[in-house]
Amino acid sequence: MSKILDTIDSPPDLKKLPVEKLPELAKEIRDRLLDTISKTGGHLSSNLGVVELTMAMHYVFNSPEDKFIWDVGHQSYVHKLLTGRRDRFDTLRQYNGLCGFTKREESEHDHWNCGHGGTSISAALAFAKARDLKNEKNDVIAVIGDGSLTAGMAFEGLNHTGHIQSDMIVVLNDNEMSISANVGGMSAHLSKIMTGQVMLKIKQEVDQLLLAVPGIGKEISRYAHKIDEAIKGVFIPGRLFEDLGFRYVGPVDGHDVEALIETFSTVKDLKGPTLMHVVTRKGKGYEQAEEKADVWHGAKPFNVSTGKFHKKKANPAYTSVFADALIELAKEDEKVVGITAAMPDGTGISKFGKEFPARTFDVGMAEQHGVAFAGALAIEGLRPVAAIYSTFLQRAYDQVVHDICLMDLDVTFALDRAGIVGEDGATHQGLYDIAFLRTLPNMVVMAPKDENELRHMLKTAIYHKGPIALRYPRGSGLGVPLDEEMKELEIGKGEVIKDGTDMAIFAYGHTVDWAKSVSDMFGKEGVSVAVINARFAKPVDKDLIVKYAKKARCLITTEEHSLKGGFGSAVLEALQEEQICSVPVKCIGLEDMVLEHGAPGQQRKDLKLDPEGMFETIMAFYGSVAEMAASGNGKKWVPNNGKKAIVGNGNNGNNGKKSDLTVKQTLNG
Repeated sequence: MSKILDTIDSPPDLKKLPVEKLPELAKEIRDRLLDTISKTGGHLSSNLGVVELTMAMHYVFNSPEDKFIWDVGHQSYVHKLLTGRRDRFDTLRQYNGLCGFTKREESEHDHWNCGHGGTSISAALAFAKARDLKNEKNDVIAVIGDGSLTAGMAFEGLNHTGHIQSDMIVVLNDNEMSISANVGGMSAHLSKIMTGQVMLKIKQEVDQLLLAVPGIGKEISRYAHKIDEAIKGVFIPGRLFEDLGFRYVGPVDGHDVEALIETFSTVKDLKGPTLMHVVTRKGKGYEQAEEKADVWHGAKPFNVSTGKFHKKKANPAYTSVFADALIELAKEDEKVVGITAAMPDGTGISKFGKEFPARTFDVGMAEQHGVAFAGALAIEGLRPVAAIYSTFLQRAYDQVVHDICLMDLDVTFALDRAGIVGEDGATHQGLYDIAFLRTLPNMVVMAPKDENELRHMLKTAIYHKGPIALRYPRGSGLGVPLDEEMKELEIGKGEVIKDGTDMAIFAYGHTVDWAKSVSDMFGKEGVSVAVINARFAKPVDKDLIVKYAKKARCLITTEEHSLKGGFGSAVLEALQEEQICSVPVKCIGLEDMVLEHGAPGQQRKDLKLDPEGMFETIMAFYGSVAEMAASGNGKKWVPNNGKKAIVGNGNNGNNGKKSDLTVKQTLNG
């Protein structure tokens, strides 16, 4: 049991502790992190690395009056433990539990919702400037990892902050760079001298005295500043930040809580922007995570004592099948290259990189650069495959438009994590890519029904002339056999899985398997349901859509994506273009909403996106179609406002009253 941690319900409780007790608290926090994350999964190594840093921040500053802005937000677990969420910490990333990132709706101590990197400095500057405009008094601290500094937005924020010169602190949590003992020690020593309160006061007073010297004071002061800057340029690895307009402080040992408290106490009252360079070790306190911080970045449930992940028997993951297929194609074609943006393991590009290191490019957290980079490679005759999570491609939308689509370049976008992603929640859901991609000129958008079709689609994409996006879900495939040879599919052509006459389900991506189950359920009720594997959201297969619009009594579309602008919208547009307005259509997907974190299976069930939920939804819709048919030809079709129609038991959705006819009989007249 945590003796100290259990007494802390808010930051003021932390401040009551003597400094010498904080290392003991740090150990208890690390134990709590290991105990919880080993069960729930989550971001382990980064949070183990910021324990002392987070404690020091809450010890010196006054949250929530003072605002902490955590970049990405995945390193905020310790912050959650110290701000009144300790008792709910075991619900981390669970359905209806604590979010794995900072979340304004969750606590007054969270000021910025963030799951993407590089946004903290821009947000912190806005909070600082708003404070100034409102004549308020509080500190603003942004905590950004060195990985996030590869994001162009971070440098935009640094540049603007240095220009505005508002009072704020940027904590650079450096857990990747290697700083030698000599340089690091000397830098810390010089930085402490140069930025200590006494020395700062002396420097200011000397500067004022020099400026007061008649005639030559200004010139002497200028040379004095040059000498000061020259010393910093030689000894301090922060010249870049100084040139951007920041006061650079550090490096500071990120695991020395006393040094952190002392440094924060020194810089908190300084005027203008300060960058505090803190060196931490990812996975601190857990040997396995220290040795392989990347593996333990987003940890699955594991055994704390052995460090072994709990393995469940599962079919090969879509990501793994993608990586193997890409390697296979690259062996046959030396023009194939792989690109990712700071997610080599998550996208499978790391596996590709082991086979083809010279043809593998991790551009860092810089999706904009990565997409433009891919475009220029394509111009030079290479076949770039940009493997980027669906949610992260949003960050490079301008480049997809301007640098790829307008020039009609041969770039393949492999969109991993398309659809519901689960525990990472709202910021990571891949629910918008169909809509924001299919509107673009020259772009082709497709999704496989299973992992075998993913292989064929990857080859199709790589050899397609023009930009093409291949979206596939997180997690395991269906376990279907994989064809030995990959083949190219015809662009814009769907596949009839099962024919039917009463209803046709046009299913997109991995919803095809669920549509097959729904069809079987209706089959038991005597309703003939066709299932079409759409394959393409752009261009859609108009021939198949028109065929079944004329053949079936209604159409259904299914997708794991927002209904606004998604695959269903594309089908409706196709019907409009063909001037077919007589067939009832039901689009199944996600409504206009923010989908939070939780187990994907549970979320699909609640959203009625699992086979049983789809069957219920379609059943109610089909009941409406039955009522329309029973009312006579030529009359306007009106939905039954969601009233449930139980197929086959005589209930046709008419306010629950029994009918003499089943839905099937009604439709057949």
